[in-house]
Amino acid sequence: MSRRFMQVDVFSPVPLKGNPLAVVLDAEGLDEATMRDFARWTNLSETTFLLPPTTPEADYRVRIFSPGGEMPFAGHPTLGSCHAWLAAGGVPREPGRVVQQCGLGLVKVRRSGARLAFAAPRPQVREVEADMLGRVLPALGLLATQVRAAAWLESGWPQLTLELDSAASVLALRPDHHALKALCKVGVAGRHAPGQDSDFELRFFAASTGVDEDPVTGSFNGNLAHWLIGGGRAPQRYVAAQGTCLGRLGRVHVEHDGTECWIGGDVMPCVTGQLAL
Repeated sequence: MSRRFMQVDVFSPVPLKGNPLAVVLDAEGLDEATMRDFARWTNLSETTFLLPPTTPEADYRVRIFSPGGEMPFAGHPTLGSCHAWLAAGGVPREPGRVVQQCGLGLVKVRRSGARLAFAAPRPQVREVEADMLGRVLPALGLLATQVRAAAWLESGWPQLTLELDSAASVLALRPDHHALKALCKVGVAGRHAPGQDSDFELRFFAASTGVDEDPVTGSFNGNLAHWLIGGGRAPQRYVAAQGTCLGRLGRVHVEHDGTECWIGGDVMPCVTGQLAL
């Protein structure tokens, strides 16, 4: 059967410099095994499959797969899938707002100027165990004195999150991905000096999913924004850079409106066609 297919680049205003996403637009009838096989075949950090919603509040339903398996929620697949759904003729029930159904539940997406932005779920926050931190820091090549704060942040799956002393420390990391694969998914962030085009530098390591370093991670940006803004360590609006060490130009636009924390970015279509599955 021929199905509509798009490949888009998310979180960069420049094509091929963000985080790519494969989107199967007509996924109804595909079984889970085929979805898993196709996600492994694309070998992208995520591949999504769009389906009719099963709840009247949603405009569409999405299933999200990494090469390692299905995920309840992810950020760049949310924006990329929404862009593809709209580009393919999707019409939201409420003008100006799309409601996506995923494994985590319902996620709101709005258009902010030329960009899409999703309302980031508020993460659960837990303290990081001393033993785990003692294993993660050497795997990243970090000294304890470089870490300003640490926490487990979870909105669907746990992310060990570290706020470092500077963006330079983030960019200098040379992680041991083999060691991290046996530990956990780790995100790091550090503030840039004033005058840069971004306020924070981010990196996210997820070897356990089959991707050593993710180019731009929407879910991590959402969790981090709630954590930093809620702790008074970031302004209500800022720009985060990610993917620099991979030769990407990821830019994530964060805005907390007092109620919701919106994670926005550009989406660039790169491939449109038909898929035989």
